[in-house]
Amino acid sequence: SEMCIRDRRWIINLAPFGIMGLVYTNVAGNGLAIFTQYGKLLALLVGTMLFMAFIVSPFIMFIYLRCNPYPLVLRCLRESGLTAFFTRSSAANIPVNMALCEKLGLDKDIYSVSIPLGATINMDGTAIYQGVCAIFIAQVFGIDLTIGQQCVIVATAVLSSIGTAGVPGSGMIMLAMVLQSVGLPVEGIALVAGVDRVLDMMRTVVNITGDQSAAVCVNALENRKETRQAAKAAA
Repeated sequence: SEMCIRDRRWIINLAPFGIMGLVYTNVAGNGLAIFTQYGKLLALLVGTMLFMAFIVSPFIMFIYLRCNPYPLVLRCLRESGLTAFFTRSSAANIPVNMALCEKLGLDKDIYSVSIPLGATINMDGTAIYQGVCAIFIAQVFGIDLTIGQQCVIVATAVLSSIGTAGVPGSGMIMLAMVLQSVGLPVEGIALVAGVDRVLDMMRTVVNITGDQSAAVCVNALENRKETRQAAKAAA
């Protein structure tokens, strides 16, 4: 079996040349102006993911915690964000996330369920990535999408992100399903394949930030419930 694996490595070794050929075809067909679109794509994705990590998630945590959530967000990024950034895997980050939850004093019965579950179905960054990339590919190919098609892209991106495996590069594979949902050319994936590694790092950080936020919010809800029950018992 080891010999078979060694014999098939030529496919992996040739993959960068295949991607280069696909990118060359798209650049030749669309001109150098496509690099301006790349810059806009990166700026939009990075900006949207930063908005999700520093505005949306902290706001949700504020609703449940009723205190400043940014110390928790920054601690999460400092202690588990770097691991997520370099491993590009939500699954590989589960032990780090669970260790951080233990340091934060969260109930083990809560985070032992929410963190592994979140690493499988809570893919905020992946959903953002798939939706934005689908719109980008449509614009590059000059395809005008109706409002209905854009809504289908959003719904498919969210649903497909739930089924995306927490391993590096899985988001780009699921992007093919999002493109097919509205009839966009699947070969457009080559347009984002060259920058997918950097984007994969960013979306994994957003994914694990959402996992931590969910664990903290559920823990706060349970603590509030226990407090109410204790007050009723005392009364």
